[in-house]
Amino acid sequence: MSHSRIIHNARLVLANETVQGQVLIEDGRIAAIDTGRSALPAAEDWGGDWLLPGLVEIHTDNLERHVTPRPKIVFPMLGAVQAHDAELASAGISTVFDAIGVGDPYGEGFRARSQAAVLEALDRLEAAGALRADHLVHIRCELPAPNARELFEPFASHPRLKLLSLMDHTPGQRQWNDIAHARVYYTGKKGWSDAQFDEEVRIAPQRQAQHAQPNRLWFSEFARQQGLALATHDDTTTEHVDEARALGACMSEFPTTLVAARRARELGLATVAGAPNVIRGGSHSGNVSALELAREGVLDMLSSDYVPSSLLQAAWVLQREAGFSPSEALAIVSLNPARACGLHDRGQIAIGLRADVLRVAEVDGFPVVRELSVLGRRVA
Repeated sequence: MSHSRIIHNARLVLANETVQGQVLIEDGRIAAIDTGRSALPAAEDWGGDWLLPGLVEIHTDNLERHVTPRPKIVFPMLGAVQAHDAELASAGISTVFDAIGVGDPYGEGFRARSQAAVLEALDRLEAAGALRADHLVHIRCELPAPNARELFEPFASHPRLKLLSLMDHTPGQRQWNDIAHARVYYTGKKGWSDAQFDEEVRIAPQRQAQHAQPNRLWFSEFARQQGLALATHDDTTTEHVDEARALGACMSEFPTTLVAARRARELGLATVAGAPNVIRGGSHSGNVSALELAREGVLDMLSSDYVPSSLLQAAWVLQREAGFSPSEALAIVSLNPARACGLHDRGQIAIGLRADVLRVAEVDGFPVVRELSVLGRRVA
């Protein structure tokens, strides 16, 4: 059964311009775009609100928060996924790469055990028509963890798997180059004592030396053979980025320095920064400011990381603080991440693409999600 909608009196953010106009949606796709208003009685009047492409989130840890809302507390996966999905839709995210960490060098927490249940939950909810966003999977491979490959196995052949990233959170380098920042994180979030932190810092290089490089080569080769997008995490030096390029990576996620981001741009790797970093005006780990990357012209994408609502807010901050046009700012959170991951059917208000459409109002210059439609049907 065909389904059509006409939306008019909206500010359309297109590839290179913003216009006041209307959009025709037919059978889940954008069928026509025009300026002016529609005379048809069935047309939906959006009252001058923004009509944007649904946001594309390629790296969110938000599911972890719903599965383990408190230390050592585990909630059923089906309910956690449903709550996670609803939160994403309310933030304007129509496509999400659920970031699942595999491997934990310390043998504790969400990433130390199998998360295969998330696949069953996603498949069951999708079959029941209960998912709002389109869910894909991004596996984050913790390279120094001895169990990383074992925990990856359930995901290896699943069709939702579209992105792999290589991580190494060994204190003293990359994200945790500053040991003082690492201490604050591990003693605060993980509840470690100072003595436990000091002991882990002492033995971490041994674990890294034993497992990181074999896992790095294995996962990058798997991505190459399967045609998956590959990203590296927390590149800090030009050597890190050179290594990423040699491994076949197409993305540098959360480069920690301007030097690394510039090198990524030189080598053709897309850069990903954190939307919370944009909103806060700096990194919680003491690394390079995402706004600095934006002003220097070396920011390609944003991820909401641990705050889904930050993605849309950051697009507004980029316009206000970094001089981005609406089209440029929205591409950072929709078109660019979609293209980087091989999704060429979404991320923009354009004829023939998926009608993943976001309605946004402004309250005192702050973007507020009013509704989200996926494939033309309202889901939030």
